[in-house]
Amino acid sequence: MDKALFNIAPETFERLSSTERYLLTYIHDHLDEIATMSIVTLSERATVSTATIVRLMKKMGYRGYTPFKYRLEQDKKMVDTEGNLSGIDHSIKKALQKNEEEVRRTIQLQSIGQIEDVVQKMFNAEKIYIFARGFSQMIAQEMMVKLQVLGKTCEMHDDPNIIRIKSRKMNHQTDLVIFVSLNGETEELVEACQNLRILQVTTITLTTKVNSSLNKLSDMTLLGYKSEGSPIPEYEVRSRLSLNVIARVLLDAYVIRREDAVHK
Repeated sequence: MDKALFNIAPETFERLSSTERYLLTYIHDHLDEIATMSIVTLSERATVSTATIVRLMKKMGYRGYTPFKYRLEQDKKMVDTEGNLSGIDHSIKKALQKNEEEVRRTIQLQSIGQIEDVVQKMFNAEKIYIFARGFSQMIAQEMMVKLQVLGKTCEMHDDPNIIRIKSRKMNHQTDLVIFVSLNGETEELVEACQNLRILQVTTITLTTKVNSSLNKLSDMTLLGYKSEGSPIPEYEVRSRLSLNVIARVLLDAYVIRREDAVHK
């Protein structure tokens, strides 16, 4: 976790071309395949030029595609899923591996520096607001309760009208807003983030979509990995496991820094 897999600063992300953003999304959605894919194959499958791939790699902090692929291969060797899950029913094994992959990939996408920056923003804020909708509100609710227990003034809102109203009345000197959104495209959350950007209120987003509206609008984004498919495809109940992992890491880091401050 010393360096995020996608090490792109917000200002750099803003300067990415539409093709580079598409490629970044493609790579994020096909990480396991990319680990063994040549640059030519990636170029063909993603329908972009090899020059675009190299250009994006350099903007991500790598010298080229080969160092990035090497990082993926090394990360993959850290977990031997086949060996650890031998003797388990094949279908259940696949379910376990899918969840393990989401956790592992999500942790790979984080960086200590970015977590530190977010925690510092949380410390400096007099009041934290957490906005979420749908199943993501359960994660937001847990975050709110834990922050309140730790003595931080915090509110969580999932009502669209309240979210819109609150986002128009905040103070950039005292308030901080955290968005929890799987795809980062929920209309009222995007509108709220636009309002907060005008007011210059610091915003942090927890999401799994690289090229989402909330990612583009937020000051900081903690990105999770979302596997393909849903156990109940007829409903929008995709796994929020990666968002849970990020929230857990963030709150654990907050507790650590809070204790450090107390003992100084």
